[in-house]
Amino acid sequence: MTEKALRLGTRRSKLAMAQSGQVADAVSQVTGRPVELVEITTYGDVSREHLAQIGGTGVFVAALREALARGEVDFAVHSLKDLPTTQPDELVVAAIPEREDPRDVIIARDALKLTDLPRGARIGTGSPRRMAQLNAYARSHGMDIETIPIRGNVDTRIGYVTKGDLDGVVLAAAGLNRVGRSDEVTDFLSVDTVLPAPGQGALAVETTADNAELIAALAQLDDPLTRAAVTAERSLLAALEAGCSAPVGALADLLTDGQTVKEMRLRGVVGTTDGSTLVQLSTTGPVPETHEAATALGRELATEMLAQGAAGLMGERAL
Repeated sequence: MTEKALRLGTRRSKLAMAQSGQVADAVSQVTGRPVELVEITTYGDVSREHLAQIGGTGVFVAALREALARGEVDFAVHSLKDLPTTQPDELVVAAIPEREDPRDVIIARDALKLTDLPRGARIGTGSPRRMAQLNAYARSHGMDIETIPIRGNVDTRIGYVTKGDLDGVVLAAAGLNRVGRSDEVTDFLSVDTVLPAPGQGALAVETTADNAELIAALAQLDDPLTRAAVTAERSLLAALEAGCSAPVGALADLLTDGQTVKEMRLRGVVGTTDGSTLVQLSTTGPVPETHEAATALGRELATEMLAQGAAGLMGERAL
C-alpha cells in the first residue's frame, strides 16, 4: 500500500510553485512518500499596495503558517528572505537547503549593463534596499538614474522593460534561475555594488514543532553552511530591528583557501533610498558552528552599524 502523500503548502506564484516543486521532489526522495502541492493565497499576493507600505515582513508567510497550524498542510516552503526574524515556538525551520545565487541582476533593454545605462535611465524595483544601493552607486560613479517603485511577479516586472515603460528592472538571480529565465539577465550585480537581502536565494522548509518524524526527514535537506550564513544575516536584520521591506542588505560568504573553508565574512549595509547616506561594514571570523555563534556574528556587526548611525537611516522601516 502506498503511503499517504505529504501535503506541501506553497504560494501560487510561478516562482513559488517552481521552488516548492524542487523541494517536493527532494522530500519525496528522502521519505519515499509522494508529495502534493497545496496552493495557498497570501495577503501579499492579493494586495496591490507596495510591500514597504503593507509592512513587507510576513505578508507572504502568515497564510502558509496558518495552514500549518490548522493541520491543512504538513510542511511549507518559503523564500527565506520573506520570513520574519522571530520564529513562532510552535513551528520549526527543519531545513534550509543549499542556497541559490544570492545576487541581484538587471534585465535591461538592448542588453545594457548597469554601467551602460543612459543618463536619466528609469530602473524599476519594489525594494528600498535596492534603491538605496543603486542610487548610492550612481552618485559615486557620476551616473544619473531614476529608481521607480514597482510590484508584480517576474512576468509583470520584465514586461515593464519589453513594453518600453522602463529601461531596466532589478530582480533576484535565484528566482530567475528557478523559473528558467536566467538567459534574460543583461547584468549580474556584484555584491560589492548591491548587497542582497538577508537570506536572499535561500529557501526555508517549515513544519510544526511537534512533528518529530517529519522534522528528522526534512533535516536531510539541510545545508549547514547555508544555515550558518543566513542565520548571521537574519540576526543582523533583527538586531537592526528592521523588517524585510527596510533598506538593509546583508551577505555572509565563506572565505576559502581554494580547498577548505577558512572563515565567514559578514557584510551589512543600510541606507537612505536616495542613496545619499550609506552605512556599510563587514566583519570576518571563524565559520559559526552553532546557531548561537551565527546569531552573535550578526548581532555584533549590527551593533557597530548602529554606532555609526544606522538607526537614523531606518525611516522606511515597516511599523
